[in-house]
Amino acid sequence: VIESPGWPIYKSRRVKKDGKEFYCYKLRSMYVDADERLKEILASDPKKREEWEKYRKLKDDPRITKIGKIIRKFSLDELPQFINVLLGDMSVVGPRAITKEEIDKYYKEEGKFYYYAVRPGITGLWQVSGRNETDYEFRVRTDIWYVENWSFWLDIVIIIKTIPAVLKTRGAY
Repeated sequence: VIESPGWPIYKSRRVKKDGKEFYCYKLRSMYVDADERLKEILASDPKKREEWEKYRKLKDDPRITKIGKIIRKFSLDELPQFINVLLGDMSVVGPRAITKEEIDKYYKEEGKFYYYAVRPGITGLWQVSGRNETDYEFRVRTDIWYVENWSFWLDIVIIIKTIPAVLKTRGAY
């Protein structure tokens, strides 16, 4: 945030229950011109483009500021999402909040049905099952499994597993 001008809270349009969109809040961890940088990276580097297509993440992402790397490592960038929980847009546990573009590209009709059935969460089964070390297809399958098998106790287990997942920083980048 200090390295790049702009507001420290970043908001991005995401999809919530029933397919409606909302602004998801995060601590800004990227440069203000991150979208333009991503387009340039993907246009000029086939390996990065392939990585992006598979994971929707870049392991050594040049768009992330030095401070951004630290706050992402410990998932501190997610803290403003508690505002989204208070507003009723998200829950503490649920599938990851994603963009309409991601829904259209990665979720088939069955997947959309499951995703639209629940509120997205700050943490979820995917986050405690490997996070960014898994491909996007795994994330979709994990989201569907979570919705099909939801229970209060499953949410409790996910919350308990979130603590060591965040502290170990495995798959966080």
